[in-house]
Amino acid sequence: MTSVPNQKVELRVSCKSLLDRDTLNKSDPCVILMVQTNGQWTELDRTEVIKSNLHPVFGKVFLLDYYFEEVQKLRFEVYDIHGTHSIGTRDDDFLGGVECTLGQIVAQKKMVKPLLLKYGKYAGKSTITVGFLTFKSDPFMEIYRINDDETEQLVHRTEVIKNNLNPVWEPFKVSLISLCSCDEDRKLKCLVWDHDSRGKHDFIGEFYATFREMQKISSGNKVSWDCVNPKYKQKKRNYKNSGVVILTDLKLHRVYSFLDYIMGGCQIHFTVAIDFTASNGDPRNSCSLHYINPYQPNEYLKALIAVGEICQDYDSDKRFSALGFGARIPPNYEVSVSVRAVSIQGVVEAYQNCLPKIQLYGPTNVSPIINRIAKLSAGDGNIKDASRYHILLILTDGVVTDMADTREAIVRGSYQPLSIIIVGVGNADFTDMQILDGDDGVLRSPKGEPVLRDIVQFVPFRDFKTVSFFFFSVCQSSLVVIQLSFEPLYV
Repeated sequence: MTSVPNQKVELRVSCKSLLDRDTLNKSDPCVILMVQTNGQWTELDRTEVIKSNLHPVFGKVFLLDYYFEEVQKLRFEVYDIHGTHSIGTRDDDFLGGVECTLGQIVAQKKMVKPLLLKYGKYAGKSTITVGFLTFKSDPFMEIYRINDDETEQLVHRTEVIKNNLNPVWEPFKVSLISLCSCDEDRKLKCLVWDHDSRGKHDFIGEFYATFREMQKISSGNKVSWDCVNPKYKQKKRNYKNSGVVILTDLKLHRVYSFLDYIMGGCQIHFTVAIDFTASNGDPRNSCSLHYINPYQPNEYLKALIAVGEICQDYDSDKRFSALGFGARIPPNYEVSVSVRAVSIQGVVEAYQNCLPKIQLYGPTNVSPIINRIAKLSAGDGNIKDASRYHILLILTDGVVTDMADTREAIVRGSYQPLSIIIVGVGNADFTDMQILDGDDGVLRSPKGEPVLRDIVQFVPFRDFKTVSFFFFSVCQSSLVVIQLSFEPLYV
């Protein structure tokens, strides 16, 4: 079994009073670092050559993996280098050597030893100094949620803090749904790593936590966990941990969900936005998704009625906004449609009446509509009074063309009392639309900012032909702000 290095250490060497092997000039010294592996000495690295100097201070820094549970034998050999050729076998090239362990150097911080020639003979007054500079570690941390099926879902990865054994990571925000699915006793697996630019990160340790444990900090208690490397614990009897992760701050912010607003007596404001892009086909053609069949409603009307009839029960004034996108309206052919109706039937009639008067065009941009409704939501005053809630129904026949702007708009809208239902009409491939729905992961803006809560539900209408497809996420959601730090304890 291969050990995993606990840290990396830096060593620097210098020499004094080296033997002068040259007749005309002083020695040109170089130090070679040897390590013992399976009883054999092999060269690990070497310093630069310093010309004509018996008291060299080498600039080269030796970087070594440090295994505190192992005896790591080192040998420093000093040679007089002639020209650019490699070291020869002549005795007069060898200026002395010394053996020690890496643990001795780390413990003493600075080790000074006399150089020895063959057979243990002292090399005059020659000495070598090996200085322990610092531990080198670039720690970061990952938090995984353990799902019911024992799979692990990454919740958060901290930033990397360079060359620091006592990092304090930046606070981060995460919804309680993402963190633990609102289950305060769900296990969280936390891993601490030493970052490697090549991607081969060194494992420092792990621990398990729950959100219930984290909340103890609110009572003034110190919350910390031993960060343990199982391999070290197996090998070394007195091993305690590879450090301690400390929860330095935790804040829980309540985010009001759809059910909270309903229970608080809120009124629903329902808005429907209909796709009038050319990809729907000419409404006069029976193959068009907008074709008005006198005997059977098209899929746009079916979806509108299914959702609208539910929402109207919560809307006291029964006034609904209807918007269109992707159409050109004569005489100026502006790309917009907007009406107000006094019932769902009124919206249906407005939809049917406008079709002969508009030109289906494009593109399929929905971010302006989301931004518009989010702005209305924000203008409703104090969100916490749970008095108003907006539902936006978007009916579209294809993937949106302004995906980046739409993601940004949804992230902004997640801070408002707003839910968005996107229904895919027709037989298009809606795979790319799933990214807008937070069921399979946390939606993020193009800049990486996560949604405050999951406000989008997307579904292809062909999968749900009745009102049963209409649903909201009613799970209570909260926003957690967490800050962690790490203190190493190597025993």
